[in-house]
Amino acid sequence: MRKNRLGRSSIVVSEICMGTMTFGSHSDEAEAFRIMDMAYDAGVDFYDTAEMYPVPPDAKYIGLTEEIVGRWLKTKDRDSIILGSKVAGPGHGWITPPLRSGKTGLDRHHIMRAVEGSLRRLDTDYIDLYQTHWPDPGYPHEETLAVLDELVRAGKVRILGCSNETSWGLTKSLWASDLHGLPRFDTIQNNFSLNNRRFEDELAQVCRQEQVSLLPYSPLAGGVLSGKYNDGAWPGGARFTFYLTAGERQRKIAARFVNEQAIESTRRFQAIALDAGMDVVTLAIAWCKQHDFVASTIVGATAATQMPDILAAADITLEPEILARIDQVSREIRYPMG
Repeated sequence: MRKNRLGRSSIVVSEICMGTMTFGSHSDEAEAFRIMDMAYDAGVDFYDTAEMYPVPPDAKYIGLTEEIVGRWLKTKDRDSIILGSKVAGPGHGWITPPLRSGKTGLDRHHIMRAVEGSLRRLDTDYIDLYQTHWPDPGYPHEETLAVLDELVRAGKVRILGCSNETSWGLTKSLWASDLHGLPRFDTIQNNFSLNNRRFEDELAQVCRQEQVSLLPYSPLAGGVLSGKYNDGAWPGGARFTFYLTAGERQRKIAARFVNEQAIESTRRFQAIALDAGMDVVTLAIAWCKQHDFVASTIVGATAATQMPDILAAADITLEPEILARIDQVSREIRYPMG
């Protein structure tokens, strides 16, 4: 599997990263092990988790994903794995992480408690990539970076990243790093898919100019690009089917991902994939990883049976004519995720 560098760092990773956010809720430990083993055997050396996983956040599950990943790590050579995790930032009313009584933040108190908890659950003495999980634009970037610098100097963390960040937030943090002589964010983990190309509008240029690598999550648009929601279907056990009855925030997310435009664009991408002789899942992931500002595309699965079409993308480079057809769909259906 091809490898790419994370930002300006010394760390090089497989171009596919195994996400773990459903492990412990939608996928039990045995199935999670099967999924991670399949990824590992295919050459995936990069695994991403978070203190807040599994999602949607639930106090009865919180931290379970890291525990499962930690037990799986014991079956492998730790040096062969690049491991990412995250500290939960504030929810700002959009989400309330069921951690530390919902008072999560990106100050020294929270970051130190978060990293010690993650290291304990993962049963390791270091995390390769430590990321802020949602930003806090009202808190000084240099204060957060100074604490993260302590972790790097202590050897508990190797490099740093952010997630769900804006162009302003990423640029401001990089400026703070330069001004105060602090370590920089080498990665940004944001939503990016055939159905959500907003990252290309501004953030892609920041990443190119500043040598920050995008780690796209949800390359299948939350599973919508698999086609399982086509024709008005709400399959049992699917994420957005569950979200319909899981609270106001989840209903809003479901409506953003599953709507008439998103379904129509998915149908068109399916036709392109069929003509190219591949599953639309494979097409979507291959497209995502083919961008110059992307280092590794984060994939997810709830069952090992989903993995072959996902992993098939590693061997595919989409031809210019296929990319042109994809771009035509995106021009005709602008921002299908709203």
